[in-house]
Amino acid sequence: MIYGMLVLALTVCAQKPQQDIKKNIRLSGGSFLAYPGPKQHKLTSAPDNKKPFYISHFGRHGSRYPTKTDDFTYVIETLQKSEDAHALTPLGSDVLQRVKMMEQEAYNRAGELTSLGAQQQQEIAERMIRRFPSVFEGSTNIEAKSTTSVRAILSMNNALLRLQALNPKLKIKLDASQADMDYLRHNDKLLSTKSLGDENVAVYNAFIDKHSPWQRVIGQLFADTAYLNHHIDGQTLNKYLFRLASVVQDMDIRKKITLYDLFTDEEIYENWRKENVFWYLGFGFAPTNGGKMPFGQRFLLRNIIEKADSCLRLDHPGATLRFGHDTALLPLICLMGINGYDLSTNDLDQMERQGWANYKMIPMAGNLQFVFYRNGIHDKDILVKVLLNENEATLPLKTDIAPYYHWEDFRNYYLQRINAYNEERALEEE
Repeated sequence: MIYGMLVLALTVCAQKPQQDIKKNIRLSGGSFLAYPGPKQHKLTSAPDNKKPFYISHFGRHGSRYPTKTDDFTYVIETLQKSEDAHALTPLGSDVLQRVKMMEQEAYNRAGELTSLGAQQQQEIAERMIRRFPSVFEGSTNIEAKSTTSVRAILSMNNALLRLQALNPKLKIKLDASQADMDYLRHNDKLLSTKSLGDENVAVYNAFIDKHSPWQRVIGQLFADTAYLNHHIDGQTLNKYLFRLASVVQDMDIRKKITLYDLFTDEEIYENWRKENVFWYLGFGFAPTNGGKMPFGQRFLLRNIIEKADSCLRLDHPGATLRFGHDTALLPLICLMGINGYDLSTNDLDQMERQGWANYKMIPMAGNLQFVFYRNGIHDKDILVKVLLNENEATLPLKTDIAPYYHWEDFRNYYLQRINAYNEERALEEE
């Protein structure tokens, strides 16, 4: 009986992302998902009447345009040549016009923040100050830093403008400097080399070959089957079309067009799975990438801990805000084991059965908020609560007051984890 219930529970869990995506097709965008806002609207009250007094934050930039013009040019050039050869169906011609409309909006704006991205950052900042007013009251200090990317800088500025509008007394210090890039956007060459190793790449390619339902999608665009078979790389065209279908939700043109109508529910799900596996193999604790990739964000985690240690000594420390990218946010989430995302498995076909779904971690404007609580400056038992995309999260350390954790337990656990890795790596490099 118990075994049967376990199998049923695992089956339901395995189907969850597929069900989620069917209910909300935009989730299939994964890292392109326009920030959905928090699902949890009422947060758990802190024990012993402790109050929030400091917030440490790391957030991804808001919705952006595609970072590479290839996303548009490959599709347009491929379909335009086919159109000139009279090889497209009416649907194929219509898709060509839709993608041209997208390209026109994004012209000379590769990777830049969209108007929706600016709005997302303002709304997140407003919820932060309204949820935790005691952190932002009076003339407290707000320190904000971003990577040198324009979309990250503009994300920071939009958040700060909203905070300043809600409390003009705030003392805001902001910066975007190469001096902070080593922890805000650290590139660990040794770990990256392992991630790009033959075994990991082979595993990914095998998964792609197994989960690439492109024939029907691309076939409906072409009236000339012989032309399609001889001149079109259907798998590549499908890849770019799905990426464009995903990013439409981040652009103003989302109000006018869609590309999701080209795909069935099953095709959308399979395309999402490929992107989900890409993120896991590239940035998660995948055995085939060396099983250490998230430690590339050890400098960011150490900065969060050490900055907090400094600020917690103050009577009214305010907030520390950091703005960066998904390639730091996702491995940081994995490194911390938030909500079980420190998963390590070779079972890619059933990965989502164990809860690993990129749309839950790194939507556009995805963020982590570390909210600290105490009863006055002399309170030695400081508590911290972690919010992932503004929802209360769990950590892999013991607590008697979930979703709150004792700060000393938190800092000791993660510093030990970082230090153990550094010692192990030092031995490997000798």
